[in-house]
Amino acid sequence: MHLLEIGAIRNKPAAGLYLALTRRCPLSCAHCSTDSSSTSEQHPETPFRRLVESFDRETRPDLLLMSGGEALLRAALVADLARTARSVGSRSYVLSGMWFARENRRLPAPVSAAIREVDHFAASLDEFHEREVGRADVFRAMHRIRQLVPQVSFQLTGRGDDDPYLQGLIDDVRREFDDQVPILVGTLSPIGRGRQLGGLTATPTSGVPVAPVDPCDRITWPLVTYDGTVYACCNQDLVERRMPEHLILGHASRQSWAELREEFLRRELFRALRVLGPSFVASRFSDGPCDKGMCGNCVALSGDAEAERGVTEYLRTDSGRQVEAAARRMVEQVDGTAFSDRRSGRYGGLVSLGWEAGREQPSYAR
Repeated sequence: MHLLEIGAIRNKPAAGLYLALTRRCPLSCAHCSTDSSSTSEQHPETPFRRLVESFDRETRPDLLLMSGGEALLRAALVADLARTARSVGSRSYVLSGMWFARENRRLPAPVSAAIREVDHFAASLDEFHEREVGRADVFRAMHRIRQLVPQVSFQLTGRGDDDPYLQGLIDDVRREFDDQVPILVGTLSPIGRGRQLGGLTATPTSGVPVAPVDPCDRITWPLVTYDGTVYACCNQDLVERRMPEHLILGHASRQSWAELREEFLRRELFRALRVLGPSFVASRFSDGPCDKGMCGNCVALSGDAEAERGVTEYLRTDSGRQVEAAARRMVEQVDGTAFSDRRSGRYGGLVSLGWEAGREQPSYAR
């Protein structure tokens, strides 16, 4: 499954499901957004297994995305979840910090077995990862991994479009893999241990203009956090730090995927946040200030029963249904690069690397 194919379904509600399998990680990267370490908490596997085992062919997500911490510390779990998902038609993706690649080591047998089971393997690399695992070691391991899995990609992170380190890293990846491996570029943020670093810019929290309609793609695919709590929002840092009650969808140990999916697609507040955006909802239905940025405005809605009641009533009117339908059409009519264009700026087109020439760019709306 190429990155473009993933991007093409990124705005399709419930087409993907994120699993944060563990907070643990053997690396000690200074920027770690999940504040992970080798001694971080690790919850039982049972909720993850139970949820994926509840998938059926009619309602299953198209894609299961596994991360951590370091998901491949639970390699057997990754392999089992990927096999179970595949049995009903779901594909799988795993993101790794490449801890096993240090000093040109052989791929550990459990890691190799897990990688063989997934449809897409993504390697994370940036200036802080490189202090833990060298670039050359990561490249050597990725050449081996390409023999095991249908598709691979790099997730590269820098300090912005003008970061010379990031540009050099991108050039090296493109040269090493002959422009055959797609790249998703992100920006370092002061979250997790990254709060202790200097020179990183947070998303503005005040003075942000409120757009009439500003859809939020973070509430398109749910997230199962380390302890099995399921959130409608996939912003892992936000849901862990703030635990917004209005975004809790359920728990993997109690509900099936079909039940969670039905609630995710049905609940008016989730639909409004998804296609109209938190700022629209806050400005239209809440009495509080709505100058905190998209995520801040959303968090402020937690516990605001009047706002949710207003959203529910609005989306049940003819006018509300028409606005929702128009906004949904706008969101759905995108190609596979739209998500990366928003996230990666001028590097957004790098997700197309390795896409076969002549193949039509995927779009789930077609």
